[in-house]
Amino acid sequence: MTGLERSSSLLRRRAVALARAGLVAALVATSFAAIAQDQRAATTEDVIFARKTLMNFICDKMADIERMIAMGHIELDGARGNADAISVMFMAFPHLFPTGSNQWNPTADPDPVADTYASPELWNRFSDFYRLAAAAAQSAHDMSRADKIDDFKTHARELRIICDTCHALYSENQ
Repeated sequence: MTGLERSSSLLRRRAVALARAGLVAALVATSFAAIAQDQRAATTEDVIFARKTLMNFICDKMADIERMIAMGHIELDGARGNADAISVMFMAFPHLFPTGSNQWNPTADPDPVADTYASPELWNRFSDFYRLAAAAAQSAHDMSRADKIDDFKTHARELRIICDTCHALYSENQ
């Protein structure tokens, strides 16, 4: 390695280190602002909307994966990226079901945007719901690490079964 190459490499490492330090500083600064905010400002409706938004994101990513599989053309890097995103989202998902958000009303005409479709059974059997979410996260993680198309497809089928099971058990929107 020439002196110029070493110097260029050193400058790149320093630039990356400075960028990381700036990111850490920004995260720390914004975390203090978040701590100072009144956490009671988040309503139950906000939590319901957040989990519906997260589920829509998961469904969109899964639809992309299933479309690739159905067409017989899986772009493995992009598909693994979708699976990785799904895995991360499923790790957070069960935490968006606090007890106070159990608001299903079978006699009401629910607003598809603002009202919940989560079955009261979800809270009665929360440990099972949590286990299913963890299994979905693990399956999506395994899919994101698959090196072979057949392994990827196997994990996609496994994830679809877990999702369908959870929806059959814990969603009133069937």
